[in-house]
Amino acid sequence: MSIKAILFDFDGTLANTLPLCIDAFRLSIEPLAGRAISNREIIATFGPSEEGTIRALVPDHYDEGVNSYLHHYERLHAQCTDIFPGMRDILQDLRNKGIRVGMVTGKGARSLRITFGKMDLEKHFDVVETGSPEGVVKGKAITSILERWGDIAKDEVIYVGDAPSDIIACREAGIPIIAAAWAETSEPGALLKLSPDKIFYSIPEFKQWIDTAT
Repeated sequence: MSIKAILFDFDGTLANTLPLCIDAFRLSIEPLAGRAISNREIIATFGPSEEGTIRALVPDHYDEGVNSYLHHYERLHAQCTDIFPGMRDILQDLRNKGIRVGMVTGKGARSLRITFGKMDLEKHFDVVETGSPEGVVKGKAITSILERWGDIAKDEVIYVGDAPSDIIACREAGIPIIAAAWAETSEPGALLKLSPDKIFYSIPEFKQWIDTAT
């Protein structure tokens, strides 16, 4: 494989932000729903951006719910102050080698802007595509990036993501997928069932491979 570009997911792949997201969802949704909301209920809505989660769980309080989520997400962001150890070095090494680095995430643009500001991350990415409240758009986003780049073939780019839906999106876009199973929230069994091109269970293991592949 000749790699010219790497696209990364964010939550659960570059950073351990899923617990932060779930806490912010619960604090924003429960007062509006008037009942307790389980992790399972929240996670079941994932795929669309956080706006989609609010729409699914408290549709009658959409604007209030979204604003409350963003408030709590920013307020609680100290739970996750940086990306996973070793990931920043990987991103910088890729750029030093001339590998194009992009992000295709299901996060909404506003929450990602908060995180980029807190973590000083935007400088690491040539291109960023965020999620949609309407549904999963990663496959289309990947295709859009490749069309914009124009000079990189599908077998010269890989995507790194931690969710089964990432594998499905990459199959849709026709590019290889590396399953990231290093986060505490990952589900390796669910990833393996979809036969990713590669799966790594630790960041040092992933770095060793990426160093030789690029």
